[in-house]
Amino acid sequence: MTLADGTAADTTAAAFHHVYGAHPDGVWSAPGRVNLIGEHTDYNDGFALPMALPQATRLAARRRTDGRLRLHSAQFDGQVTELEVAKLAPGTVDGWARYPAGVVWALAEAGHPVGGGADLHVDSSVPTGAGLSSSAALECAVAVAFDELYGLGLTRPELARTAQRAENAFAGVPCGIMDQMASLCCTEGAALFLDSRTLGHHRVPFDLAGHGLRLLVVDTRVQHDLADGAYAGLRAGCERAAALLGLPALRDLAAEDLPAALAALPASLAPLVRHVVTENARVTEAVARLTAGDPAALGPLLTAGHASLRDDYRVSCPETDLAVDTAVAAGALGARMTGGGFGGSVIALTPADRAEAVAAAVTAAFAAAGHRPPALLTATPSAGAGRLTTRSGLPPCGPPTGEACSGT
Repeated sequence: MTLADGTAADTTAAAFHHVYGAHPDGVWSAPGRVNLIGEHTDYNDGFALPMALPQATRLAARRRTDGRLRLHSAQFDGQVTELEVAKLAPGTVDGWARYPAGVVWALAEAGHPVGGGADLHVDSSVPTGAGLSSSAALECAVAVAFDELYGLGLTRPELARTAQRAENAFAGVPCGIMDQMASLCCTEGAALFLDSRTLGHHRVPFDLAGHGLRLLVVDTRVQHDLADGAYAGLRAGCERAAALLGLPALRDLAAEDLPAALAALPASLAPLVRHVVTENARVTEAVARLTAGDPAALGPLLTAGHASLRDDYRVSCPETDLAVDTAVAAGALGARMTGGGFGGSVIALTPADRAEAVAAAVTAAFAAAGHRPPALLTATPSAGAGRLTTRSGLPPCGPPTGEACSGT
């Protein structure tokens, strides 16, 4: 895959040269995402409907032969972190570097020949802590880069599994696989219908402009950290509920069996189950609406999904609730928090001619409540991860010795 983004690629390549004193072998990119509907369903083997954002993580990389992994980020402390591939293990790397290091560790642990290492420079426009999958974008950029640098020939679902393992086992976040699949598999102009059990997925047209719509993203700027234990507790609760019901996963609970299941479960688990079952139904309804060419009909599904996340799953916060309520009151067709919760972002589906008014209303409501001003952006369905082209061109893929990379 080649993405025409010469300016961004050249900037990233130039930054790599400034840091390492050499040209990279290539520049890759992986996007953040918003999830239209289907939250906390992926680790229950359920359904989701994400789309990729224009905001992305760019990665310039050069293959090494000495087993060293050197990491540098434009967004963090500016220092080069130097590691040894052979010594990578969970718990050995802290901070942002644990995400790219985790991908290399996961590839090596799976038996892929990546032991030579690499120099990496990262630059990202995906907001961190905003529920827009900045960590998955970073993981997936590293995954596609190493796949090409080392000629691994892995499929996109295989790369997604690798990136998920990096986040689960190395970074310590027990996430599902939706974020990684979205970053790797989304296509421009469409959402991605994902079956998290099989990793089956297909394109669902999502023509916002053609239907006079906009998708507004409100970053509440309430930072969330899914490694702090709350997320893990929710996942454990869902798994316990499935075990009590004798099911492989909550995805296997039919809607018609939900009332009996809720009556049989402990009061602490019943709301989690209700959310997962009803959220899966909202995903399938959303796909049907989009397939029928009626994206405006997503509005009520978004708002219903937020109510479920707020009341049953209890992962919203005052800022996300305020953003949703204000957006709908100001003319949005529907709104909900997106991402794992405990802060992060809200999406609001609005008529194009109401988008500015909705944004202004949310900003004013935050000011009146004494909250920090939200960050606002317009989301358009964008392409998934791939290699960027540069205007000036880059050397062919190969380590510093000039050896050719196999499989490229």
